[in-house]
Amino acid sequence: MVGLSLLRRLGTTALGLPNGPHRVAVERDLKVPAADGVTLLADRYAPVDVDRPPTVLVRSPYGRRGPFGLMCGQTFASHGFQAVVQSVRGGFGSGGVFEALDEREDGLATIAWLKEQPWFGGTFAMHGPSYLGYVQWAVAAEAGPELRALSMQVTASQFRDAINVGGTFALESTLIWVDLTARMKHPLSGLTTGIMSPRRARRAALSGRPLAELDVLATGEQQRFFQDLLVNGPDTPFWDKRDFSPTVSKVTAPVNMTGGWYDIFLPWQLKDYAALRAAGRRPYLTIGPWTHADQRMMRGSIGESLAWFRAHLLDDPSGLRDQPVRLYVTGAPGAAGGEWREFPEWPVPGMRERRWHLRPGGGLGHDRAPESEPDTYRYDPEHPTPFLGGPTLMGDNKPVTDQRRLERRRDVLTYTSDELTEDLEIIGPVAAELFIRSDREHTDFVVRLCDVTPDGESLNLCEGMRRLVPGTPEADRDGVRKVAVELWPAGHRFKAGHRIRVQVCSGAYPRVARNPGTGEPIGTASRMLPAAQEIFHDPRHPSAIILPEMPPA
Repeated sequence: MVGLSLLRRLGTTALGLPNGPHRVAVERDLKVPAADGVTLLADRYAPVDVDRPPTVLVRSPYGRRGPFGLMCGQTFASHGFQAVVQSVRGGFGSGGVFEALDEREDGLATIAWLKEQPWFGGTFAMHGPSYLGYVQWAVAAEAGPELRALSMQVTASQFRDAINVGGTFALESTLIWVDLTARMKHPLSGLTTGIMSPRRARRAALSGRPLAELDVLATGEQQRFFQDLLVNGPDTPFWDKRDFSPTVSKVTAPVNMTGGWYDIFLPWQLKDYAALRAAGRRPYLTIGPWTHADQRMMRGSIGESLAWFRAHLLDDPSGLRDQPVRLYVTGAPGAAGGEWREFPEWPVPGMRERRWHLRPGGGLGHDRAPESEPDTYRYDPEHPTPFLGGPTLMGDNKPVTDQRRLERRRDVLTYTSDELTEDLEIIGPVAAELFIRSDREHTDFVVRLCDVTPDGESLNLCEGMRRLVPGTPEADRDGVRKVAVELWPAGHRFKAGHRIRVQVCSGAYPRVARNPGTGEPIGTASRMLPAAQEIFHDPRHPSAIILPEMPPA
């Protein structure tokens, strides 16, 4: 036991995790009965010299040993907590079949079992990123007064809108996750999936085959969850038991949230934050320069979770920061290309929304454009507009990438400001309003915000997309539609001498599936119709991006 404990401590040190002073004992393969009789397996990590300390519950589809055992089990227990790390249904020895996003009943059964154990000390918390955070929302409103704290990273109370972002279909990330979970049943899958799943998913996505065939291309067999997503849009009953956003305001346990500017779930994580604030809660929020699977974020979140759990389970708030909101502002002065700031809430106080209007000739400015003809481009789904950088689930894609190669395409419009005479800082939600006309009622629009450096590099900051269907939004008598696009939030400083640029196009492939222009079901659509797009910028049609500007300090 001592030898194994030493190896675990060495493992946490190798991962850059904070080892605590306590020696840790482990009980393997504890049997947790689900409501339908299925047995779920869990491991319990406990400090050997502490009697019935608070418990940290972690429920994972990615296994309960290896990195998760060290990161969540060994680390928390070495700091004086118990940690129960469970494999969810259908994976790594737990019985039943994995039902993606259907976690409420098993989660509540696990909590009921936890409270009956002789070693349970009367209080518990929950921890984990991504799906491990989603399972927290699945039970948080019903877990009882014993639940004293939640700490979640890069996640949200519902994944529906991240999968159907702006009404599109998040093809690449969805395929990566389906491949990842499909291979979890293999004992050595954890050694290769992080590298191979993104490659398999991208290869399948770029094949040009109908979407309903791509799960077989990526994983070798049809995946029920992927097929369900193709036939169940965001407004179908399929999501009723998978959407926990209506219960967020009922959660009374203190919540600590960590997100990344380049995370696929950030906009909806911030909606959860807003729901808690509206209910009178005071959640903590950290947003860093991270992608979804950023290991810097994963390691750092352990220390933040430890401080959060000490404050709310051990009555020791000494590790909490002064302000509840901590944001990394990219481009601001700092050794790493930015700096951390603390605020009392999100959106940050003092921020003002300011419109930057698209102008004829590719200009961008505060004044409305004069009378002018619309700009035009042709979108061809047979040769869809790609994406460079931005939020993805995992893989070797850089989140911030020079966009000049993309901007040379004829199906991408750009609008660029004059050089800034002084620094301009934006922190908060970013949105756009486009006045468009298309010869297709079914079509997409993508808006991307970039920072153009003095040497001409065009670096993407955030983006958003919107899929249009007949009547939404309504067209005026000239066929012009006003399209609202919600971009990812941002925290960035444009330096003096830089310029602000807005891209407008109709694709971000394969981040989102191409729009065939036909209105056919997305899974089986095979005909591809090009779209003639017009972007208006005149006094009656003031297309603009709305930036959350901060006044000079």
